[in-house]
Amino acid sequence: MDKKRSSVPLVCHGHSRPVVDLFYSPITADGFFLISASKDSSPMLRNGETGDWIGTFEGHKGAVWSCCLDTNALRAASGSADFSAKLWDALTGDELHSFDHKHIVRACAFSEDTHLLLTGGFEKILRIFDLNRPDAPPREVDSSPGTIRTVAWLHSDQTILSSCTDIGGVRLWDVRSGKIVQTLETKSPVTSAEVSQDGRYITTADGSTVKFWDANHFGLVKSYNMPCDVESASLEPKLGNKFVAGGEDMWVRIFDFHTGEEIGCNKGHHGPVHCVRFSPGGESYASGSEDGTIRIWQTGPAIIGENGTNPGNGPVSGKVKAGADDVTRKLEELNVSREGKNGDEDKSTDV
Repeated sequence: MDKKRSSVPLVCHGHSRPVVDLFYSPITADGFFLISASKDSSPMLRNGETGDWIGTFEGHKGAVWSCCLDTNALRAASGSADFSAKLWDALTGDELHSFDHKHIVRACAFSEDTHLLLTGGFEKILRIFDLNRPDAPPREVDSSPGTIRTVAWLHSDQTILSSCTDIGGVRLWDVRSGKIVQTLETKSPVTSAEVSQDGRYITTADGSTVKFWDANHFGLVKSYNMPCDVESASLEPKLGNKFVAGGEDMWVRIFDFHTGEEIGCNKGHHGPVHCVRFSPGGESYASGSEDGTIRIWQTGPAIIGENGTNPGNGPVSGKVKAGADDVTRKLEELNVSREGKNGDEDKSTDV
């Protein structure tokens, strides 16, 4: 029997509490970026390729449950237990606007055209904010049947996807009518829902199952039972031939999309894995854990140093885009946060 592949990750310290959400930007002229949400109330922006810290968005007063970047990675958004969703300038770290809610905001997502921000949470209301008129009242979509856990846009911003914390299924809402047009049935609550980069599949994790749905006709394409309860799953974006999943057993596993066979198992986290996401080029994937760390794993063979570990927060591969380095230097000079490298070192112990 073939030995399952494992790799040595880049370990990204900095958060002082569990990491609960990760989001990669698309590839931009300046490379791509990774934003993380944590219960420590401070979302962090990193170079998506090297894992290097760029800045910390400071302003929330409670745990941050969700985070995202817009298509051009120029703005960030976050949803928090402080009853707010915030819009940030991703270049300077400045807070652009705070959208008040009446309860915990659990999920947020930019529309594909970057003009709208979708939020959901404990109020059981999906809200759409017009970012061109941030002070205007949001549009409220028909009440959700339960506390909202995840949200996403699809079909060129014509459809909204949402799942609930307390009941199973994924609901698809028509943006124009504000009504549910389809429900993807699951036995357990869906803790992760991802629309594939090409718009073909919706990847969901519920209980100990990962499912793949046709994003246009809504039929179930694949369903695989996992070795344990999984909280998050992500499909490789370029070839679509593998997916990663992470959950309560602290391991990040990689599977064959066509057969469901486990082809890799990565150990290293010291707490349950709350979120996994593939990078936009598929060359690596990131995992966030209860232990407060982010780990970036290579899809291909790992670069191993002389001591048997990956070198620091260095490049995942030898071909680091010059543009990504340039923008990282530029952003660091702007002092996105006064919490610099020393802050990372102070928080480097696992929680």
